[in-house]
Amino acid sequence: QVQLVESGGGLVQAGGSLRLSCSASGRAISGYAMAWFRQTPGKNREFVTAIGPNFGSTMTADSVKGRFTISRDNAKNTVYLRMNNLKTEDTAVYYCAAHRSGNYYYASNYDLWGQGTQVTVSS
Repeated sequence: QVQLVESGGGLVQAGGSLRLSCSASGRAISGYAMAWFRQTPGKNREFVTAIGPNFGSTMTADSVKGRFTISRDNAKNTVYLRMNNLKTEDTAVYYCAAHRSGNYYYASNYDLWGQGTQVTVSS
């Protein structure tokens, strides 16, 4: 059974930083593109950033570009999301996901998801 488990969320003041982790078990994720999405109540999951397999290229949503950085450590089977200069609008549940095929921006193109971790940014 393959599982993704996110951690590192919490409450932070605006301008602060957090690092989220996504640890995989049951399967090596080195061959997969991985991504972070986020979701707020009543809205669809929003693409945040993705990284190609085996230290591939990254792509990032304009809303977080320059503030968020995705990285991966294949030896640890883990993907990270470093979030700097957080804003109140970054408040959401953050999910990591393993890419199946197609455009990285669409949640429907991912077939494995973690349970999510809450990030709350206070003003």
